[in-house]
Amino acid sequence: DGAQQAARLLARHLAEGNPLPESVALVLWGADNLKSGGGPIGQALALLGARPRLDSYGRLCGADLIPLAELGRPRIDVLITLSGIFRDLLPLQTRLLAEAAYLAAQADEPLEQNFVRRHALAHQAALGVDLETAALRVFSNGDGAYGANVNQLIDSSAWQKEDELAETYCKRKCFAYGRNGNPVRQEELLKTLLASVQLAYQNLESVELGVTTVDHYFDTLGGIGRAARRASGTELPVYIGDQTQGEGRVRTLSEQVSLESRTRSLNPRWAEEMLKHGAEGVRQIESQVTNTLGWSATTGQVEPWVYRELTQTYVLDPAMRERLARLNPRASLRLCNRLIEATERSYWQPDEEMLRALRQAGEELEDNLEGLGSRAAA
Repeated sequence: DGAQQAARLLARHLAEGNPLPESVALVLWGADNLKSGGGPIGQALALLGARPRLDSYGRLCGADLIPLAELGRPRIDVLITLSGIFRDLLPLQTRLLAEAAYLAAQADEPLEQNFVRRHALAHQAALGVDLETAALRVFSNGDGAYGANVNQLIDSSAWQKEDELAETYCKRKCFAYGRNGNPVRQEELLKTLLASVQLAYQNLESVELGVTTVDHYFDTLGGIGRAARRASGTELPVYIGDQTQGEGRVRTLSEQVSLESRTRSLNPRWAEEMLKHGAEGVRQIESQVTNTLGWSATTGQVEPWVYRELTQTYVLDPAMRERLARLNPRASLRLCNRLIEATERSYWQPDEEMLRALRQAGEELEDNLEGLGSRAAA
C-alpha cells in the first residue's frame, strides 16, 4: 500500500507538469501510522527504494535496499519529520527510516539513479562532515518536546513576517535521529536539506479531522513547507494524501482547503450542527477560520474566495453574526478579527465596501464584548 501511495504522489506531481522530484519532505505522525498499520512509513520507504528487514523470528531489525532494476526509477531523497508522538511510540521504526536513508547514501550506484547519495555527497563536501552525518534524513523535536510552535505563533498573531514561522520550525524540529536512535541537534544540516526540497506531503487518515479542523497540520506540514520555501527561495507544491476512502487520492493543499471549506465551514448544515453546541460550536467555527489563515501564512495556497465566503457567511449576515455573538462573544470577535488579519497580511483583498463593513462588524462585536464585561463587573 505504501508503494502504491508513493506512486500516486509522484504521478500527481508529474501530472502538474513537474519533473520527477529529487527531494521530498514527508511528515509522519504516530497516531496515523498506528491506525493505518504503518502506511505512511511504507510510503517513505518506497520513495527511498527500501523495505523492512526482519529477523528469523519475524521481528523488525533494519532495512534493505530494493535493487534499482526492481525499483524502476531513481531513489528519491526523503526528508522525514516525525511528530513527538511518533518519536516516543515507534523507536524501531525511527531507526528503520534512518538506516534506509544511510544505506541509500552509501550505495555504490550512479548518482543520476540515486538522489539520496548525490545529495549526501554534496552535503558532506559543503558542511565538512562524515557520510553518516550527511545521510541523516529523520528529524523531530528533542527529547520531551512536541510540536513546531508555528501554531502558537499563528494563534497569538505574535509574528510579523512568514520567515519567523520558518525559523521557529527549524529551531524546534532540527534534532536528527540516526541509526542509533539518539537525537543530535543538526540545524545547519536541516536547513541545507530544506533548500533542495521540491514538494511537501502528508497523509490524511481520519474522516473526522481535516487539515483545517486542527492546527497540528499547518504546524507540521505547513511549517516544513514554509521552511523549505525560505531555504530554497522558491514556492513549492504541498500535497495531501487523502486515505479516508477507497484507494486514496492525492490533492494539492489548495484543493484540500477548498474542499473542506465547502463541506465544513461554508456548509449550512455543518454550521447549524456546530451552533447546537453553543459556545463550543462557535469556538470550533472560529478555529476553522484560524487554521485556514495558518495555511495562508505557511504556504500561501488558500484561494481568496474562501475568506470572502467566510466573511459573507459569518460576519456580514446580521442574523448569523448576532447568533455567534450571543453564544460566544469572545470567539465571534476572534473570528472577525482573523478575517481582518487576513486582509492586513494580504491573503485576500475585499473591495472597499466589504472591508468597511467587516471592520464595522468587528467594532460592534468588540463593543458587545466590552459591554458584557462591564455588566458582569457591575
